[in-house]
Amino acid sequence: MQLLNRRLAGASTAALLSAATLLLPIQSADAASAPTCRATMSDSTPSQYSNVYVNVTSGPNVAVRTVANYKTTSTVRTGRTASTGRAGIKYYISGSTPGFRVVVNVTVTGPAGTGYCSTAFTAHA
Repeated sequence: MQLLNRRLAGASTAALLSAATLLLPIQSADAASAPTCRATMSDSTPSQYSNVYVNVTSGPNVAVRTVANYKTTSTVRTGRTASTGRAGIKYYISGSTPGFRVVVNVTVTGPAGTGYCSTAFTAHA
């Protein structure tokens, strides 16, 4: 009987421990140390047929991918931050629809993981 009680106690403890483990938040090392991402536009209200830059600040030497979501299309540009953690990604906005807010999504990827941010501009004629 005593052996049976020990086995039941051991089984109950194991069940409690596994239930407690399921309740703990899971955070990977990559998520905890993913590169930060901050993006701004060189001009948030540029005129059509001009150049603008997506200015990205992140970790040093990380890959940068930007996607400008225009009214009828999306344009991808890539680059890399310098050792200072900064990059300027150039876009020629051509005949971007005046008054339409173009959201630019930014992804930065380094050895510690991936970070995300965004910025936007609205072209005028």
